[in-house]
Formats: sequence, C-alpha cells, structure tokens
Amino acid sequence: MRYPSHITLVEVGPRDGLQNEATPVPTDVKLQLIQRLAAAGLTHIEAGSFVSPKRVPQMADSADIVRALQPAASPLHYPVLTPNLQGFDAALAAGAREVAVFAAASERFSQRNIQCSIADSLARFAPVLAAARQHGVAVRGYVSCVLGCPYEGDIAPQAVADVSLRLLEMGCTEISLGDTIGVGTPAGVRRLLDALLPQIPASQLAGHFHDTYGMAIANIVAAMECGLATFDSSVAGLGGCPYAQGASGNVATEDVVWLLNGLGVECGVSLEALLDASALISGFLGKPPASRVARALLAKRGSE
Repeated sequence: MRYPSHITLVEVGPRDGLQNEATPVPTDVKLQLIQRLAAAGLTHIEAGSFVSPKRVPQMADSADIVRALQPAASPLHYPVLTPNLQGFDAALAAGAREVAVFAAASERFSQRNIQCSIADSLARFAPVLAAARQHGVAVRGYVSCVLGCPYEGDIAPQAVADVSLRLLEMGCTEISLGDTIGVGTPAGVRRLLDALLPQIPASQLAGHFHDTYGMAIANIVAAMECGLATFDSSVAGLGGCPYAQGASGNVATEDVVWLLNGLGVECGVSLEALLDASALISGFLGKPPASRVARALLAKRGSE
C-alpha cells in the first residue's frame, strides 16, 4: 500500500483540546505547552480562539497568547479560530497571520451549535474572508459532522462537498473534515473521499477524526490510502466529545506519530520530545493522557 511520503500534523490541543477543560489553564502554562510542541517538531499549532470569553472562558487569553508567540516573525504556523468579523479584527490586532472558520455539513447541528442555518453561517464568514484577503491572512475552513451528526444521523457525502466547495470558493485554502462525534469507520471515510476527491484535490483536504469509538487511527490510515496528507491531532488526546457523554475526543498526536513511525512515513515530529509536552499538560490537569501511546511510554520512562 502506498501512502503519502510526508504527513503534516496540525496540533489542535492548545485550542480545540483545552477549550472545554473545566480547570482554568494559565497563560504561561499554555505558552509552555505550545513551546514544547514546537520543540517536538510540530509546525502547525492552533494557538487560541477569538470567541466570546463568556461562552468559552478558557480562551479568554488568546490575544495574549498570540502576542507572546509573535507569529508574524515566526516560521511556524499559529492559526486561531475567528467565528466572525469582530473576532477576526481582534486576532489581527494581536498579530495573527492565520485564522480558521467553522461550518457544518448538518443543518440541525448548525442550528443547535451556532443558532443559524448553514447558509447563514457561510454568509457570516463572507466579511471575514474578505478582510483576510485584504490583509493577506490565510483562512482554513473546518466542516463539522462529515461522517455523522448527533441529531440527523448519517450525512450525505455531497452535503459535505457542497459546504467544502463553498468555503473554498470564498477563499479558504484548506478544508478540515471533522468527524465531530467520532462515529466514522474506514468504509465511511472512503465513501466520503470517493465523493469529494473528484471535486476537491487531496492537497486541499485534511482529516480531523475523533476517537469516540476507537476508530480514529484506522480512519487516518483509510484517508492516507486515499491520498490525504494533513491530519489534525491533539497532544495527550486533549478534548472531549460534548455530544457523546464521557467519550474521548480528538485523536492523540502521540498515537498518530506512533502510527506514522511504524509505517515509515515522515512527519518531522519527535515522539520523545512530544512526551514532554504530554507530561506537562497532563500533570497540570491532574489526569493521565488519553493517548495510549503516551501512557505506555511515560510509564516506561518512569520505570527506567
């Protein structure tokens, strides 16, 4: 089986992973986490989210994070979530050079999550994309519920394609396909990509798999077999799944790196250095990492 020769990992732990944590994480700990992730070789690290601090208090210090990272002077990529023009303006003022917007492939999920239709959500993003073009800021598009919705069940692949194509037409450079509730299987991934790839090149698609049912790693392999070479992951498996009570969320970066090492596929990430980042944030939160690889290797490290 042929896989892409190099995989790009987009580390989402500091934003998507931490945003739902009940324990407040101080700015200095977040910065230490990001610095350790960068030291491990990760070049794309979500740094924060410019949303209402009342709605997501864990992300209230995102401007401070971006200013400290100085992304304009860094060769690394520190994208931030900007759901509207107000968030984009705040991110730009802090120095952000890459942002992201979120849409859904499920109409009912869009209504429940952001209280508007898919069409209305895309209309909200239009001024963000226009401002981004004006300022030379790259925009990544996320599409939720690509393999299933907690309210609608199965989602038609063409519904995913329609939203993805619209985001690309508006100016997004890449679409991250999110299995938000983690119900996807390799067969479902192949069906989805069989529908999307004739319309969108693999170079503009990324996989964002949740591990609710333990299928995330298998789904990544299936997507790699279809030609995808960019995947989102979260250090220590940070991030729960709010639509499946008690279930795990984002696939762990450590597990993905272990997979890629075993396949002989380059990703540029040192697993040993990544464990330092995993140990830091897991120790602060007072819980073991959700990553099986991290648990095994940290226990081995502790016994040596």
